[in-house]
Amino acid sequence: MNWPLKIQGRFITEAEVDDVRSFLHNYPSWNRSRLSRKLCELWDWRRPDGQIKDMACRELLRKLETRSLIKLPPRQTPGPGRLATIKSVEVDRSPISCSLFDIKPVKIVNARNNTLHEKTFNYLVKEYHYLSYNRPVGQNMKYVILGRNERFLGCLLFGAAAWKAEARDQWIGWSADIREQNLGLICNNTRFLILDWVRIPHLASYALGACLRRLSSDWQQRYGSDIAMVETFVDTKPSLAT
Repeated sequence: MNWPLKIQGRFITEAEVDDVRSFLHNYPSWNRSRLSRKLCELWDWRRPDGQIKDMACRELLRKLETRSLIKLPPRQTPGPGRLATIKSVEVDRSPISCSLFDIKPVKIVNARNNTLHEKTFNYLVKEYHYLSYNRPVGQNMKYVILGRNERFLGCLLFGAAAWKAEARDQWIGWSADIREQNLGLICNNTRFLILDWVRIPHLASYALGACLRRLSSDWQQRYGSDIAMVETFVDTKPSLAT
């Protein structure tokens, strides 16, 4: 095997893998979360805001196990990409068809700052987005779209940018090394949901614009870094919806 290995955007040496094996041997009662936190502190692996990169480290450990370099303890909770059972949340599902003016004020609310809003976000995206929803890995922002009388109209999710995207990378014109250094300045709009029973012309573009105007400052407040660009991917297959 060629060392160092590049995993999760980080070069890891054979000596560091030996550190992991040593912790696993000496502390068999540690779960994956405690192990990843200890390794982040040992390696000083942190986000720009100074917080340890706990989720990235857990994914690195999982990939080391996939390569048969280590053997991790069994999972105790749902891991990255797995969401615990989501309970149904009561929302107004009565059909609504009106102008954008008639539903104002329309608000974009950071669901990460409100437990009830986050639970509602998780439930609505899982139940009503055609891609469903699993727990995002790494940095992410969740927003709910609220209309008059705090009525839920939709949701938006932003997360990590795609590691490689030929059209994007050619448009920016950066090299692989520069992309690796600056990919954190881009995030991906991975879910955008206007609820099935909502028929309001121009709501989607209005909500997306309002969300993008606040996204960088919200990201800076939560993660200590700015967002310079947002990407998304469009499914070009014909819709089966009638």
